[in-house]
Amino acid sequence: MNRAQVKSAVDILHQIENIEKEILDLKLTLLKTLPPAGKKALSFKGILKGVEITEKDIRSAKKSLYSKMGV
Repeated sequence: MNRAQVKSAVDILHQIENIEKEILDLKLTLLKTLPPAGKKALSFKGILKGVEITEKDIRSAKKSLYSKMGV
């Protein structure tokens, strides 16, 4: 490869880098203009249909979750 070809290849690489930066900027601009997506609250009604949770179950779960914290 002679110098002209090397310079041309380097120029092309710089152009590609510039295009990549412009695409990233466009993505960020687009993301900033989009309204935030509201997170839908999950419902366990279908999963836990027919299951009864007692106070004892809740105490047991709390004890298991917070046993190391001393709550």
